[in-house]
Amino acid sequence: MPRSFQDQYKEPLKRLIQSALQEDIGDADHSALACLSSAKKHRAQLLVKEDCVIAGVEMASMIFKEFDPSLTMMTMISDGTKVEKESIVFEVEGSSQSLLATERLVLNCLQRMSGIASLTKDLSQLIGHTSCQLLDTRKTTPNFRHAEKWAVQIGGGVNHRMGLYDAIMIKDNHIDYNGSLETTLEKVRIYLDALEHPLAVIVETRSLQEVTTCLQYPWINRLLLDNMNPEKLKEALHINAGQFPTEASGNITKETIVAIAETGVDYVSLGALTHSAQNIDLSLKATS
Repeated sequence: MPRSFQDQYKEPLKRLIQSALQEDIGDADHSALACLSSAKKHRAQLLVKEDCVIAGVEMASMIFKEFDPSLTMMTMISDGTKVEKESIVFEVEGSSQSLLATERLVLNCLQRMSGIASLTKDLSQLIGHTSCQLLDTRKTTPNFRHAEKWAVQIGGGVNHRMGLYDAIMIKDNHIDYNGSLETTLEKVRIYLDALEHPLAVIVETRSLQEVTTCLQYPWINRLLLDNMNPEKLKEALHINAGQFPTEASGNITKETIVAIAETGVDYVSLGALTHSAQNIDLSLKATS
C-alpha cells in the first residue's frame, strides 16, 4: 500500500513548519503574551468564507502538534472535500496563546493549499472523460513546494518529480548546450549506467523530428511534447505509436486543456496549478 503524502515527506514538511513558525514568531508572540494567560484554554473554529475544495487540514494538525502538543483538534471536514461558504472545517482547543501563535501559519497554509486543490479539481473534472492525468510542475513557491504539491494531490492531480533529484528531465537548454538531442541522450545513457540507483528519464521534444529521434532510445520513460497544438500532438502520438507514455506541456490553459487531453496524451502538465491558483478566504474564529 503506497504511503500517504505526509508519511512520505514527513521530514521536509516538519522542516517547513519549523521554519515558518520561526519566521512568524521569532523570539515570542509578544501580542499574546501581553494580554493572555498561558493557563487559559479557549476554542477556535476554521470557517470557510467561499465555496472551495478544502486542503491543508492534515497540515493544520501537524502545525498545532509541532508548536503545542497539548492542542486538540476535532475535524469535521476532511481534505479533498468540496465545501460551501460558512462550513466549519475543524475546531481546535487549548492554550489561547498557542492558538494565536499558530493562527496565521495555519491560515496561510490552508488558504494557499485550498486554492491549489480547488483549481486542480476544476481542471481535473474538465478532462475527466479522458484517460489523461493532470500533472504539476516545479513552478512552486520557494520553501513551500511540499505543501503545494500535497494540495495538487488532494485536488485529484498527480505529482511530477518533486525536484531535480528524483528524475532526469532533459529540456531545451540541456539539448542546446550539447548541440543536439543525440549527443545529450548519449551522455545521459553513460550517466545512468554509472548510477547506483535507477532514475526515470523524461525528454522534452520540441519537434516531430525530435520525437522520431527519441524512438532510438528505448530506455526513455516519457516524452514531453512541448508547446504543440492538438493537431501536432496527434502527429507526435502517431509517430510514437505507443512506445512511450506522453505528456503535453506549455501554454496550456482552461480553454485549451480539453482539446489537448482528447488527443490521447497520457498526461497534461500545468505550472498554473501552483503559480496561479487564487487563495481561498478562510478564518480561524474564536468561539469561547
